[in-house]
Amino acid sequence: MELYRKANEKLVQWKDSPDRKPLLIRGARQVGKTTLVRMFSKLFSAYVELNLERESDRALFNTDDVERVFNSACLLKGVIPVPGSTLLFIDEIQESPKAVQLLRYFREDMPDLYVIAAGSLLEFALKNVPSFPVGRVDYLYLHPLNFQEYVHSVNNSLLKERFDEVPLEDYAHEILLKNFHDYVLIGGMPAIVNNYLENKNPVFLGSIYKKLWQSYQDDVEKYARNDTEKKIIRHVMATAPYEKDRIKFEGFGNSNYRSREVGEAMRALDLARLIRLIYPTTSLLPPIVTDFKKRPRLQFLDTGMLNQILNLQVEIIKLKELDNLYHGKIIQHIIGQEFISIFDEENYKPHFWVRESKDSNAEVDYVFHYENIIIPIEVKAGKQGTLKSLHQFINNSNHPYAVRMFSGRFSVEKHVTISGKPYLLMNLPYYFGTKIREYIRYFVENFKL
Repeated sequence: MELYRKANEKLVQWKDSPDRKPLLIRGARQVGKTTLVRMFSKLFSAYVELNLERESDRALFNTDDVERVFNSACLLKGVIPVPGSTLLFIDEIQESPKAVQLLRYFREDMPDLYVIAAGSLLEFALKNVPSFPVGRVDYLYLHPLNFQEYVHSVNNSLLKERFDEVPLEDYAHEILLKNFHDYVLIGGMPAIVNNYLENKNPVFLGSIYKKLWQSYQDDVEKYARNDTEKKIIRHVMATAPYEKDRIKFEGFGNSNYRSREVGEAMRALDLARLIRLIYPTTSLLPPIVTDFKKRPRLQFLDTGMLNQILNLQVEIIKLKELDNLYHGKIIQHIIGQEFISIFDEENYKPHFWVRESKDSNAEVDYVFHYENIIIPIEVKAGKQGTLKSLHQFINNSNHPYAVRMFSGRFSVEKHVTISGKPYLLMNLPYYFGTKIREYIRYFVENFKL
């Protein structure tokens, strides 16, 4: 079945833009980049696809003449181009730094040709590109399916309509929460989602998860500069899923590895988008400034895959409430994944907020920049969850708005911090992670103290 991808709307906008540039789609392996472009290619009269992991396709880029590259590609693939309605797709472009470098010339020399390139390890390949076409290439970041895309893929038009309404009709809450429970179980990897929606049985998914994770492990040598770094990366991949809190590089995963060694391995996996380093901020006013001196949290590519590694699937199926699953870390993780997924034109990472002093420490799960304010967001286990850290943020901020994401129904409440400052709290169901911008806008524009 064809899954709904919001990125397809971005591709249509790109196609219709008078200022169109070659488009570079970036994202980890197996998030659906190739499938997305093949679906999009149906809007064109002619389609040429190259995969630069093939030597024959890669060899086409042995010249600086992009017209010659294109004509040779058409001849190789047996495609008759149609002026003004031909899409050239260069897949796995990271395999040829020369191909990356030539992207700029397609716009200059062949402006009527639509050109899309995709790659999964581009950050490593770009180090070998002597003259990257900065400013002459558009970007699109693709992630695992988020919950909004999942809802749009389940073939329930009424559910889609209710989900997209702000605010939500109260009667739709339980149905959306049940679907979100399923989504947390399986995650957003396209192969997994496709299989689950066709079979509705998570038992069939184990082998697919294992193959996906094994493919990432097999790629490890592409991230490493030497055998020692390969060994450390493998150790990090094997032990990182079991970290429940903020991490230290020194001795990571009960090892004897030094901070610098683990840090380099982590940054390599971060570039590959498998394990992201999420750093805190101490900012109360925009912009949100990352504090790299403080210990980060780990964010994995996909929550479903993390569940598989931790063997949590059976527990998730049995649970009616996900709030305390794995000490609350799984629900915090999926919210982070949802936040990342809504940014498709930048390499976005969420932040959490900390205040560390001799007298007291505070930590708010996430902060979100909205216009001229920073909104604190707590991911809590129901209404009994304490909000002491959020109160510290509010006491020192320049606005009265805060968000609690939980399993309950949408509402807005008036509260007072422990220190006596009044504020407004929006209780937002977990499943609206992808709608956080719309709900914060609704919250700020419609509710005042």
